[in-house]
Amino acid sequence: MNFDFSDEAKELGEQAKKLLAERAGTGPARKAMAEGAAAMDAQLWKDIAELGWTAARVPEAHGGLGLSVEEVAQLAEAAGGSLAHVPLISTLLATEALVLAGTEAQQAKYLPGIASGETIATVAWSEQGINNPANVKTVAKGNALSGVKQPVADLAVANLVIVAAAGPDGPQLYIVDPAAAKVGAVETVDLVRRHGRLTLENTPAEPLGNAGDYQDWLDRAAIILAYEAIGTAGAAMAMGVDYAKTRAAFGQKIGRYQAVKHKCADMYIKLELARAHALHGLAMIGMNGPELRQAAAAARVASLDALAFCAEENVQLHGGIGFTWESDCQFYYRRNRTAVAALGPRGWWADRLVRALEQRNRAAA
Repeated sequence: MNFDFSDEAKELGEQAKKLLAERAGTGPARKAMAEGAAAMDAQLWKDIAELGWTAARVPEAHGGLGLSVEEVAQLAEAAGGSLAHVPLISTLLATEALVLAGTEAQQAKYLPGIASGETIATVAWSEQGINNPANVKTVAKGNALSGVKQPVADLAVANLVIVAAAGPDGPQLYIVDPAAAKVGAVETVDLVRRHGRLTLENTPAEPLGNAGDYQDWLDRAAIILAYEAIGTAGAAMAMGVDYAKTRAAFGQKIGRYQAVKHKCADMYIKLELARAHALHGLAMIGMNGPELRQAAAAARVASLDALAFCAEENVQLHGGIGFTWESDCQFYYRRNRTAVAALGPRGWWADRLVRALEQRNRAAA
């Protein structure tokens, strides 16, 4: 079994990292935080759509490139590392839901717009008082939804929302036009990625797959978000290591002190462990393997651990200046704090991992 990316996926990843290094990063992120700044970088979004990033997972029959999740993972890692002010991750997650669970008619209706970049999509599962994707208060009655979703990433610029709601057999996905609902802004600790509130009051919706498809989508979404977290954690680690190489204290670079070396080594170990779990998850998607659920949960847990550790240690390595508003360490720490809101907390995914392992062991016995 090959646990590495294809040459094509690696090339796409390198191109994405190079472009986003030139066009995104902490400088543009600081501008995005300014009062009155646009909800996204419209020109960058146009450029990446022209490069085919939004079309990566869309089948060729619907105007896309028909690439695998490998390429999507590379794009997610590049976007996470650059803090790009575009709704790429949200659109990739929604695309995965449509590709996995959409009917032919639904795919023909929505995927061409996503492929061209004209349709910006996002996914809404979070609700106040609900801390995991298994529980939702938003209710589906027939083909209409009622409830409040918040925070929803990139809602201000989205014209298509995939909503998790309680269906007849449990939580499942629905397609909603945000123009038919009430949309408001929600402030989160991440001031670069904008979030919103989606109020549904008997809002028309299309069922997207069934309850089983929702669970399968969670696994795939967890792996995509794991790569985003890996990209962000890697950027935080690189910032901390670079600072340790240049900052001098007591007559020598702080990177020469053993305690600092241990911090840097621990960041690297956690990051590589997360990468290994994420690669396992990609392999399970590619071969439709029976270990997908446990691999996805492990990738989610390990990536959240790596991101939290690298973001916090980056602040610690920068000492007193790391805690200031002027320091760029804040971007990775803020993104770490909102990463949990994207798909549920570490504890829920750890429990999901344990249950998947128990099921595997019972089957083996």
